[in-house]
Amino acid sequence: MTQRKTRVAVVFGGRSSEHEVSCQSAKSVLPYLDPDRFEVVPVGITPQGQWALGTDPNALEAGTGNLPTLRGRSDITPVEPGQALKDVDVVFPLLHGAWGEDGTIQGLLELGGVPYVGPGVFASAAAMDKVFAKKILQAEGLDVGRFVALDRSATTLTLDEREHLGLPVFVKPSRAGSSVGISKVNDWADLDAAIFEARQHDPKVIVEAAVANPREIELAVLEFPDGRVEASLPAELRPVGAGADWYDFEAKYVNDSYEADIPAKLDDETTARVRELAVTAFKALDCQGLARVDFFLTEQNELIVNELNTMPGFTPISMYPKAWDATGIDFPTLLTTLVETAIARGSGLR
Repeated sequence: MTQRKTRVAVVFGGRSSEHEVSCQSAKSVLPYLDPDRFEVVPVGITPQGQWALGTDPNALEAGTGNLPTLRGRSDITPVEPGQALKDVDVVFPLLHGAWGEDGTIQGLLELGGVPYVGPGVFASAAAMDKVFAKKILQAEGLDVGRFVALDRSATTLTLDEREHLGLPVFVKPSRAGSSVGISKVNDWADLDAAIFEARQHDPKVIVEAAVANPREIELAVLEFPDGRVEASLPAELRPVGAGADWYDFEAKYVNDSYEADIPAKLDDETTARVRELAVTAFKALDCQGLARVDFFLTEQNELIVNELNTMPGFTPISMYPKAWDATGIDFPTLLTTLVETAIARGSGLR
């Protein structure tokens, strides 16, 4: 008598500005979920919020950045979320950004009692909001750099805030990822335009002081089915060639202006310290399952937490799977671990 395979719903697409990145992540993940153990159920969500059962991300046409997309599809037959997820054992919510990575789908799955990969409602919401994430990490004693939050009523920075931050600054939507809507401001005359651009993605904006000549260090954090939490070897992103000023959307997904050292060329003490801090940040936000923690390493050898991503990219160039591969866990084993951890955790309070 053969054992029934675990039914895994891979949910992708979504309503956020990171829709195409999510589709690419799903396209990368599906072939590596162990077919001997898992029965995969692809579930696409269009930018309009329609759920589509059985949509194959490998058959999607290219959209922004030549990434696959569900935009403009007229052949989709919408279904209710409950129908799309009927009889699945666990959900892999490969959604990036708002309406997915921010605790919304996690809340839906909790209400339905369905286990899912990744952090719960609180951690997902807190990590997605850069302002609240920084406040929580600060309370844990982690360095997050200088920043100012602008709610929807604030149109610009005050003179005191400008003096506090100095130039240059990065202006970002508070609740977005993949560098969408981010501007680097080198002159205060360009500030208001940068705030306007960020508000095309989120009414809440964060303005961060730039770190002088930082090394960009990223670590992948993984929870195992027995509750252990470990950080991968650190990876480093390095700009190459002309015009690689910072790690924007084009640099991440379109051109080759950055290269990665995996593992990063750090001394043993710094490597051990940043791995410990990554786990500290993970636990400070009450994360489960996985997260990618991004740091700036300053010229003074200080480590500043830039952000924590609770559903990092799973594309062929994404740092999360590449960092674990360099640490000794290959892609299929990583995916199996994520699914098994979600099932072992279950749903509800934990």
